[in-house]
Amino acid sequence: MPRNRFALALALTLAACIGTAHAGSKQRPTLPRKSSDARVAVAIYEFTSNLPEISPRGATEQFKTALVQSGQFRVVERARLDRGVVREKQMNAAGQTTGSTSQQQLRGAEYIFEAEITELGSGTRTSSNGVNIGGLQVGGARNNDEFGLDISIVDANTGDVVDAISVRKRLKGTARSVGGIGALINRVRAEKGKGGVAYSPEVQHQSTRKDNFDAVLREAIEEAVYELAKRFDASVADSK
Repeated sequence: MPRNRFALALALTLAACIGTAHAGSKQRPTLPRKSSDARVAVAIYEFTSNLPEISPRGATEQFKTALVQSGQFRVVERARLDRGVVREKQMNAAGQTTGSTSQQQLRGAEYIFEAEITELGSGTRTSSNGVNIGGLQVGGARNNDEFGLDISIVDANTGDVVDAISVRKRLKGTARSVGGIGALINRVRAEKGKGGVAYSPEVQHQSTRKDNFDAVLREAIEEAVYELAKRFDASVADSK
């Protein structure tokens, strides 16, 4: 193998060792689905967040989906009533549709889940490493940002905040850099008595990786739903 290719391969191998990614999160047990009558009726409204990385509407839909798929809650629509249920009732009241939809009351929520993305700590944990071999410079760094998801459980009858949960997640990032390939080649040639090369080719390599924000948010929401289920069912808490 030509020396410059060997040096590049060595550099990339060292960089990979320095910037190794972290392991995935722990899997939670699957919850047994409840019958519709056994599920508590809950309502959710749009997420609040001051983070540009998060779409409040998208986060709200993810939360709604996770609640429904958990099989633990009866989710009643509130955020999109004007574009769905209410509009259908209005058409029915005007005689434009069949049935008696307009005469049926909406199901009342027993509890309201109010969710908020509360913080984004930048660089809560950082580490960096570097290696210099005969002019070859290999570096790597890891950086962990952190955000929080807080959910208040509000009694719809009294307005009391009866409980709250908090989930914290880290966004893991890695960076790798390689430089000085030409310097290493010249060093090797000099040690073999061949002399350096005036215009020895230089190679620079940089790569970065950061966890997908949407995936980490979804993971935080699923963990929050599991914690909510524990609050409403002692058997779920015992299954952890």
